[in-house]
Amino acid sequence: MSQLKLFSGGAEHASFVTSYEILKKTWNVISSSYQDIVTNDDDDDGVGLCWKVYKEQSSDLTIIAFEATKDYSNLQSDLVSSSDLKENKNFHQFEFLCTKKNPSFSLNNTAVSLFCDNLQKLDQLKSKISTPLIVTGKGLGGSIASLFTISLLDNHISSWNFRNRPLCITFGSPLVGDKKLQQAISRGSYWNSCFIHVVSCNDPLPRLFTTNYMPFGTFLFCSDSGSTCFENPDSNLEILITLNKVHGQNQGFDSAEYGNLVEKLRRKTIFKDSSTPTIDKNNSDSLAIGISLQLQQTLGLTPHMLQKQNIDINVLETMIKTLEARFIIQKKISFNPSNKQNEMKGCIAQVEWYKKKTTNLDIGYYDSYKNMYEISDYDVVEFHKKLTSYWEKMVEDVEMKPKKEGAFFPTCWLYGGIIYRRMVEPLAIAQYYKEGGKDYVNKKRSKHFKKLEEQSRNAINELNITRKTNMKMILTRDSCFWAHVEEAILACNELKVVKDKEEVLKKLVEFEDYVYCLLKDYQVSSEIFLSQSSYMSWWKDYKAIKGRSYTSKLDNFMNDAEKVKLYGLGAYEFP
Repeated sequence: MSQLKLFSGGAEHASFVTSYEILKKTWNVISSSYQDIVTNDDDDDGVGLCWKVYKEQSSDLTIIAFEATKDYSNLQSDLVSSSDLKENKNFHQFEFLCTKKNPSFSLNNTAVSLFCDNLQKLDQLKSKISTPLIVTGKGLGGSIASLFTISLLDNHISSWNFRNRPLCITFGSPLVGDKKLQQAISRGSYWNSCFIHVVSCNDPLPRLFTTNYMPFGTFLFCSDSGSTCFENPDSNLEILITLNKVHGQNQGFDSAEYGNLVEKLRRKTIFKDSSTPTIDKNNSDSLAIGISLQLQQTLGLTPHMLQKQNIDINVLETMIKTLEARFIIQKKISFNPSNKQNEMKGCIAQVEWYKKKTTNLDIGYYDSYKNMYEISDYDVVEFHKKLTSYWEKMVEDVEMKPKKEGAFFPTCWLYGGIIYRRMVEPLAIAQYYKEGGKDYVNKKRSKHFKKLEEQSRNAINELNITRKTNMKMILTRDSCFWAHVEEAILACNELKVVKDKEEVLKKLVEFEDYVYCLLKDYQVSSEIFLSQSSYMSWWKDYKAIKGRSYTSKLDNFMNDAEKVKLYGLGAYEFP
């Protein structure tokens, strides 16, 4: 198989961005170059913060520009955890970013404190803004712009969708958070694309925090030679670190220079330089060539300049190339998840084989997995973990994507989710009750199972047509069936100790009716009748409690072996 050709289009992306007037318009609001700009009144001044609002009549575009009004020249690098913010300041603006795997993240203390001090005013500002919207700022004002934009990305704000999502453009702003914040923002399929950070190679402020911090969004690096874009956070961090080593924290840069830089880049893009860059014609590695051109000719990180700081240009280019290659491949996988989906189909096939094998052993896969009798039981543990991890992430990713109300999975994934839930949730239930758990449905059931079940109600009933098939091999429609069986077994054990418990008896009768309804609609696998199954164990205990004289619809069915046999063939006609 031929080697995958990779290339870096950062310079082309930069030309595309700088050729439009969007950067110029944004900077004009920051510098108050428009007459129709509305600045928050003196009575409404924030604490160390002000903002300007400009509405372009011709396009309904709104631009909000933030500016720090106090002297924050001595910014500190200390970080504060989102968990501490929530506890100490009742701060819930970014709670939607947290997940089970990533429960907290950290933010720059100065930036988030400034944001929190103005929280009430900023919430009022949110209620007045419309789309399309650009949020901007320079220096620390850009950091506030980033935090404000993040707070707008919450799915609960129904006015934001894929087409009118806010765009944040910062100029010379320091990084605002750690790697966990970057990971949280990257989790949303379109969140990361909401941020463009314009960085001059001569500006020390953007590279002020490079230890324990991580960039997010797209960085537009600019120099006198031109501009280039990088989206990969690891590449952006490495470039910021290198620029810091080369230029140091020179305080002579004036942030007002961004206005001239934006105009210069726009003109440079329109009137393109016709000169041909020098490249190694013997090098067939398109990615390596692209990285070299971006670093040396666009950013001015030449071998001579780097050598002064004991930096080997070849080592730097190789590092960036490796980071970019990894990033490009990861993006390809995320945009084309069919390979991972095929792997999960293989895992499901293994569980189906396991189900068939255990049925032939007269126990059923639920009870076999619960008791771990065979080597094959332990083999399924790994398939269980892989499938659960895949579908947890799938549900989480889909929830983050913009969608019409009621929409969720494409049909192919929806059916896959139904099969996964009905096949694999019984394994999760088996593990839970094996460990002594109780009330799985209310206390332990995973959110992703609930979400898959909720969405499956809208699916075509094709998967529920099971009559006149091998009922041993169908998947029980209610994936929580075995949890209800386990609760019924616990109820029977409770009645063995204290017999006169009307409430417990009532629950058992309700469970009996529930089972009969499933059987009548052919929605439960006949493997429940295997001699070693937990269901049959419950039935024996329940009959003993009720006594020989007890009769019911389920009792009449269960006591007739011929009826049970016909059900297994999909041939029994319920009265």
